[in-house]
Amino acid sequence: MEKICTGMTATSLAGHDRGKVYLIIHADAAYVYLADGKCRTLDRPKRKKRKHIQIDRRISPWIAAVLDQGKTIQNSDIIRAMREYGCQQEV
Repeated sequence: MEKICTGMTATSLAGHDRGKVYLIIHADAAYVYLADGKCRTLDRPKRKKRKHIQIDRRISPWIAAVLDQGKTIQNSDIIRAMREYGCQQEV
């Protein structure tokens, strides 16, 4: 099973949100919890099965800096990371 870390980006492969890019905020054995900072905030993340996402192993430099400082990720950090990422994979 592949290692999934907080801060990686993921693209939805199935469901009504197919093609949407999210940030992984938590992962367990069966599910990953995703947020985009706007519609899906940290308070109510999107829960998806691992097989329904495509993981992009890159971590935004902004998110990496926040995690390295030991701070918690905020919705504004996610929005900035998504802006840097460009969300070009969105269908």
